[in-house]
Amino acid sequence: MSLAFDDYGRPFIILREQGNKSRVRGTEAVKANILAAKTVARTLRSSLGPKGMDKMLQSPDGDVTITNDGATILEQMEVQHQIGKLLVELSKSQDHEIGDGTTGVVVLAGSLLEQAESLLDMGIHPLRIAEGYEMACKVATAHLDSIATKWDFSPEEVEPLVQTCMTTLSSKVVGRLKRQMAEICVKAVLAVADLPRRDVNLDLIKVEGKVEGKVGGVMEDTRLVERIVEGKVGGAMEDTRLVEGIVIDKDFSHPQMPKELKDVKIAILTCPFEAPKPKTKHKMPKELKDVKIAILTCPFEAPKPKTKHKMPKELKDVKIAILTCPFEAPKPKTKHKVDIDTVEKFESLRHAEQQYFIDMVQKCKDAGAGLIICQWGFEDEANHLLMHHNLPAIRWVGGVEIELLAMATGARIVPRFEELSPDKLGFAKCVREELSPDKLGFAKCVCEELSPDKLGFAKCVREVGYGTTKERSIIIEGCPNLSAVTIWVRGGNRMVLDEVRRSLHDALCVARNLVRDNSIVYGGGSAEIACSLAVEAAADKVVGVEQYAMRAFAGKVVGVEQYAMRAFADALEAVPLALAENSGLPSIESLTAVKARQLAESNPHLGIDCNDAGTNDMREQNVFETLIGKRQQMFLATQVCKMILKIDDIIQPSQYD
Repeated sequence: MSLAFDDYGRPFIILREQGNKSRVRGTEAVKANILAAKTVARTLRSSLGPKGMDKMLQSPDGDVTITNDGATILEQMEVQHQIGKLLVELSKSQDHEIGDGTTGVVVLAGSLLEQAESLLDMGIHPLRIAEGYEMACKVATAHLDSIATKWDFSPEEVEPLVQTCMTTLSSKVVGRLKRQMAEICVKAVLAVADLPRRDVNLDLIKVEGKVEGKVGGVMEDTRLVERIVEGKVGGAMEDTRLVEGIVIDKDFSHPQMPKELKDVKIAILTCPFEAPKPKTKHKMPKELKDVKIAILTCPFEAPKPKTKHKMPKELKDVKIAILTCPFEAPKPKTKHKVDIDTVEKFESLRHAEQQYFIDMVQKCKDAGAGLIICQWGFEDEANHLLMHHNLPAIRWVGGVEIELLAMATGARIVPRFEELSPDKLGFAKCVREELSPDKLGFAKCVCEELSPDKLGFAKCVREVGYGTTKERSIIIEGCPNLSAVTIWVRGGNRMVLDEVRRSLHDALCVARNLVRDNSIVYGGGSAEIACSLAVEAAADKVVGVEQYAMRAFAGKVVGVEQYAMRAFADALEAVPLALAENSGLPSIESLTAVKARQLAESNPHLGIDCNDAGTNDMREQNVFETLIGKRQQMFLATQVCKMILKIDDIIQPSQYD
C-alpha cells in the first residue's frame, strides 16, 4: 500500500493486487483451526476436577477475577481467534442449557480435534471424520442411558439432590462447605419447583451483590424466577443462609421509623410522593435607594428544630402499601406562573402544599396500609408527615424488587394515588429491624390467604445491619407465595463473594436439572471410560480398509469411520487423564488400571480416585453427575468439532501497520 498524488495534487492510495486479503486453504486451514482450539482447551485442562487449579484474570480496567469456572475464564480471556470464540460460545451454551460442565465440554472438544489432526495426517477426509464422530456420539449417548441410575426424591427426602450438588461444589471455592451450600441450593430450588409437573420455574433469577457501597448484578441464566442471590462483603462463608423471602437493599426512609412490623398490609406505589412545584415569581422592587445592606453567612430560612419522633418499635396487624409512584403532588406541564408578592400568598402556597401531603398520607391510611414501599423518593415534608402519622415507608426500591414483592405478598402495583384501595394491598406478618449481623432473618414461611387474588401474607419484614458498616437491608419473610426466596451470601472480599455466587449458580442449575430428569451417572471419569469402551466395541463392527480388501465384512458396515470412532474413544479418555493429572496421580497408570478393571468386572462405576478415598468405586464415594449434563457435553462437543472440520478456506483481512 502506498500514497500517491494525481496531476491536480489530489492524494490517492495504491493497493497491491489482493494485498488487502489473506487466505489459507485446504488441510492447512483445518490444522490452523485445530491448533487454535487446542490452545484454548489446554488453558482449561488444568482447572478440571475437584483438585483443579484456579485462574487469575485481570480486566483492562484492573479488576481481578480468580475462578476455575470454565465459562467465566473463557468469557474474560477476550479470545481473538474466531475458532477460539467458537469454544467460548460452546462453553456458554453448556452453561445456559445445563449450568455445569463448562470446563469438561471444552476439554472434550479440544481432545476430539487433537485426535482428528492425526487422522488428517493419515489422509482421511474431514467429512468422513465428522461422520465417524457423529456415529460414535450416538453410541456413547446410548451407552450413557444404559448405565444411568434413576434417583427418586421427595420434599421430605432430598438426599439424592444434595449428594449430586455436593459433587458439583467439590471443585469450587466452597468445597469445604459443600454440604451446607448443597442443602441451601436444594431448598431454594424446591421452593420454586412444581414437583407434580417436574418443572422448575426460574425465569427471573437475579444474582447481585453489594461491594463497598456499589451494587452490581448480572443475569446468570436465561430462565430464572422469583429467586434472588444476594451477597455482602464481610463475614465468613459459613454465614451464608437461605432466606425464605425477599431481601431489599434499602432501609426505612426515616431513621425514627419502627424497625419491626408485624401483620402489615403493603402498598406498592409507582407514583411520586411529593407536592407540586409551581413556577413562582416573587415581585421584588427593581430599584432601591438609600438602603442598608446586610451580609449574612447563615442560611436565610426558618430554623429546623432537631426533633426525635417516638415511633413504635413494633407494629402488629398492619397493612403495607407498595408504591411505584413518587410520593408527591402532580407536576402539571403548564407555563402558568404564580406571582408571590405578599406574605399571605406565600403562606397560602405553603399550606396548600402541606395539605396535599396530608391528603396523600391520609389516602394511604384510609386504604389500611401499614407500610409504604415506593419506587420513587420522598421529600422531607412527606417523610416527616409519614413518620408523624405512624406510617413507615421504604423509598427508591428497584423495579425487579417491586415485582417480586407484588408476587410474594399478593399486592397490586399502584401507579397513581387515586387507584389506591384496600383490595390492592399486600400483607406481611412482621416487619422489624435487627442491627446485629448474627440475627439475619431465617423464620419459617407460613401460608395464609387474606383475600383471593389481591392480598398476600408475609410472616416477617425487618431491617438488618452488618457489623460496624452501618449498612442496612430490609428482609421480608413469611410470604404466602413461597416462590420468592433469597440466598444470602457472605464472603471475606469481593473475589470470594463473586466465586461463591458462581459456585451456587452451578449447584442450583444441577438441582433444577435433577428435578426435571432424575437420572444420574457416576463421576470421576467413570462415565467417559465406560463410553470409551462401548465406542471401541462398536468400532469393531465397522469394516476398515484392510477388511474391505479381504472381503471380510459379512454383516458389518463398510467405511473408514472406524478410525474416527476409535479416535472418539481415545478422546473420551482425556477427561479421566486430566482428572488424574490435576490430582497429582500418575495419569496413564491410573487410567489404565481403572479401564482394565471396568473391562474385567463389567463395572461402569469405577473412576479416578481424585479424593484419595481408597476406592475407585464412585458409588461408595457418592460422586454423581446428571445424565442430561453429561449427554449435553458429548453432543455439543461433537457438533462443534464437526463445524470446525468442515472449514477448509479462511479468508480474512491482512493486518496493516
